[in-house]
Order: sequence, then C-alpha cells, then structure tokens
Amino acid sequence: MCEKIKKVNSWLSTVFGDQPVPHFEVNTRTVHVLYQLAQSSEVRCSDTALLSEDLKQKASEYQSEGAHYRDVLLQGVGLSYASLSKPADDYLSALVDTAMVLGVRDTSLGSFMPAVNNLTNALLEEEKSNRRLERELRALRNRLGATLVLRSNLQEDIDKTAKSQSVESAKAEERMLNMDFVTAKTKELSSRRERAEAQLVSRKMDKSITHQAVVQLSEDVTALKQEIIPMKKKLEPYMDLSPSPSLAQVKIEEAKRELMCFPPSQAAICSQLEMNMDFK
Repeated sequence: MCEKIKKVNSWLSTVFGDQPVPHFEVNTRTVHVLYQLAQSSEVRCSDTALLSEDLKQKASEYQSEGAHYRDVLLQGVGLSYASLSKPADDYLSALVDTAMVLGVRDTSLGSFMPAVNNLTNALLEEEKSNRRLERELRALRNRLGATLVLRSNLQEDIDKTAKSQSVESAKAEERMLNMDFVTAKTKELSSRRERAEAQLVSRKMDKSITHQAVVQLSEDVTALKQEIIPMKKKLEPYMDLSPSPSLAQVKIEEAKRELMCFPPSQAAICSQLEMNMDFK
C-alpha cells in the first residue's frame, strides 16, 4: 500500500509540475484507481517516447538520404536545387506532394504504382458502392411514391368515413330523439288509457256498449244474415201460395223442428217467424 501511495504521489507531482496537487481522500479505492492511472500513463509515455525516437531516427535517415541524393545530383549531373527552372521546380514540388498524399516512402516508380493501384481499387470499390446506393435510392423512391399514393388513398378513405360517421351520427341522434318522443307519447297515452279505464270502472259502464262489443255484435249479425239466406231461398216457392192456416201451421212446426238443430241464437228467428204468421 505504501509503495502504491509513493508511486501515486510521484506521478501526481510529475503531472501537475509546479502547481499544487489537489486534495483527495486517501483510501484503498482512490489509491488503487490513481495507481492504475499512473501505470497507464507511464506505459503511454513510454510508447510515445519510443515513437518519437523512431520518428527522429527516420527523419535523420531521410535527411541523410536527401543529402546523399543532393551530392549525387551535384557531383554526378551538376544539378542543384537552386539551378532548377521554374517548371522543373513545380514538377518536383508536385511529385513530392503526390508522394506525401499517396503515403509512399520515395518517389520511385516502384512506390508510385502500388499506391496508384490501391487508389484505383479503392475508387472502383467506391463506384461500385455508389451504384449499389443509387439502386437502393431508386427502390426507396419507388416505395416512397407508392407509400405516398397509399397515404393519399387512406386519407381519402378516412375523410369519407368521417363524413359517413357524421351523417350516421346525425341520423342516430334524430332516431334517438324520435324514439324519446314516441316513448314519452306512449307513456302519456298509456296513462290516459288507464285514467279512462278507471273512470269507466267508476261509472259502472256496461261492457256490451263498448266498441269491441259492438264490433263483435256486428260480426254476429253479419254471420246470421249469411245463415238466413239459404232459408229465404227455401221459402221463395211458397210465397205465391194462398194462405192456409192449417198448412202454414204444419210448415211452422217443421221449420221449428229444423231450427232446433241450430244453436240457441236461432230462437229470435223462430219468434220472428211466428209473429209474421200471426200477422197474416
């Protein structure tokens, strides 16, 4: 634990330099976390130092190689950087910039060709990807158009449904109002009928003079008239004979015996027949 605290304090002093180290609570957890940070920082600093040394070494190598090439050009060909023409200087600068863009080690053809091939392959891959994206974009546009048409149709259907629902709601409300009116009217008529029936009962009205009784009596009279028609047809041959009391009496007795086979409602016919005979 003491070794870790010493390590942490040393690392914090290095990090903050001349500034005072902020106060923090010293416990097992904070010391452990700061110790891990200190180790990571040392590893990163070590890697950075190695990378810096490698870059310095490469820079030194490039400088030595550049000096060698300058000596070769100056001594072998008699050319120096200052003696180059403006176009040659421009070409050389463009060549150097191209090499830096391509990330090649030197400006030889053997370095440029693989780099250009790699860039060409990358360009072909990008064009292939662009064509694929264009196909997907066209498909998405087609689907978007179909979706917009479907949305428009759905919106029209929704509008029609809303209008239909409003009309049906108005009709339903009207039917409800009519039903409420009919219900109230039915209750009112039922109440009036009950009051009228109560009044009739209190006044001891004869049921035989009610509308239903009169209708039933009319039906009975009609039925009796229909039953009398055959009897009248039987009596038609005797209507032209001279009156004979004894013979008429015999016919009356026969008619009475025939009428005895009919229901008691025929007694009125018998009495009416006797009255007609007595009158004659």
